[in-house]
Amino acid sequence: MEVAELLKVVAGEMSRQKLQASMGLKNVDHFRKAYVLSALTAGYLEMTLPEHPKSRLQRYRRTDAGQRWLASDLKK
Repeated sequence: MEVAELLKVVAGEMSRQKLQASMGLKNVDHFRKAYVLSALTAGYLEMTLPEHPKSRLQRYRRTDAGQRWLASDLKK
């Protein structure tokens, strides 16, 4: 699952570019749609600047729900 793989690499607040590089993925559109937007929609990831979603300063971080989901997924 893409969201699980994304949550595993999130360390604090990270830019989309750093997240994508950490996962070794190159296609920006695919990464944004399949990974970032899916995690945001599920409530496992949040924007640091939600009022400015296209800001160059935008960072992403795991939510409490994302942290709990990741912890339970790692126990499996």
